[in-house]
Amino acid sequence: MEKIKTAIVGLGRIASLLEEDTLREKPCTHVGAITANDECLLAAGCDLDEKRRITFAEKWKVPVFADAAEMLNIHKPQILVIATHPDSHYYYCRLGAQKNIPVIICEKPLADNIREAKKIVDLTEGGKPIIITNHERRYSGDYILTKDILDKEKLGKLLGVRACLYMGVNRRLIDQFWHDGTHLIDVIMYLTNSILKHRRSLGAKMTANTGTTWLEGELKNKNCGVINSIPVFIEIGSGRDHLVFEIEFSCEKGRLRIGNGVFEVWQSVPSPYAENFRSLEKTDEVFKGATGYFSNMLKDAVACVKDPQRKPISGVIDGLRVIEYLNNVMKWRKKT
Repeated sequence: MEKIKTAIVGLGRIASLLEEDTLREKPCTHVGAITANDECLLAAGCDLDEKRRITFAEKWKVPVFADAAEMLNIHKPQILVIATHPDSHYYYCRLGAQKNIPVIICEKPLADNIREAKKIVDLTEGGKPIIITNHERRYSGDYILTKDILDKEKLGKLLGVRACLYMGVNRRLIDQFWHDGTHLIDVIMYLTNSILKHRRSLGAKMTANTGTTWLEGELKNKNCGVINSIPVFIEIGSGRDHLVFEIEFSCEKGRLRIGNGVFEVWQSVPSPYAENFRSLEKTDEVFKGATGYFSNMLKDAVACVKDPQRKPISGVIDGLRVIEYLNNVMKWRKKT
């Protein structure tokens, strides 16, 4: 069977360089996933930076280009991966659409502003191309397990969500919010089958590189004609010398915490501390083994190549919804 030709534009960290990180689960990059997939063939790479092209060609033994249009004309891939900065995502998505690429994988955030995000969505009218937004946690085994627990209400109904994001000592809050918060916002909506709406912001300004800001919002979930609202509280902080990416789901009969290196399920039991009360007890449920987050993302893309009617697990509309939320937070801040 002929392999699915895949090409990539943008040859930086998420493209392939992070494969050198000895502590990360592998594959942890687009090229790592492509080369590990028996159905795919890495055909070529493209980058404006000559040093990156040379490094990529030496490592992966494929042709490299400075011009993406030339690469697509010559190799005609079935999957195009866009791993460039967000301000160029629309340009390359449009180029892929013009060259009739069936499936495009676009790094998050989908774009660097709401206008261009909507233009990327417009490219998919008529069903082609299929654009996958790489919200990688949708493809991660521990988050898939979390979704099953919440969907089946194993801890009762969801009543509230709290999340925390720390991504560096001196990193501006807006940079954490826009680049890493995309994953946080998307996975909250994905796990709850809801749309996250912003209500107000508290604390430090987003442009600060110190302090903490809190975002208060609510999840809107239309169920049987009734709109249910679930409160959400998100903390984004700087000044910490450690990274934190965590979400806590508070339910009627327990809670679930998930994040980087965290997976905990707590259930309600008769309290050992006071009569006629109940307390939370940590269960034995754990997640073990590889999460498969990059491998599963590429499998989704391969399935979309084989079935042009398939709806990807992380589609272009999902990418737009995150940008809409981020944009609403920034607009609220400007008004105040």
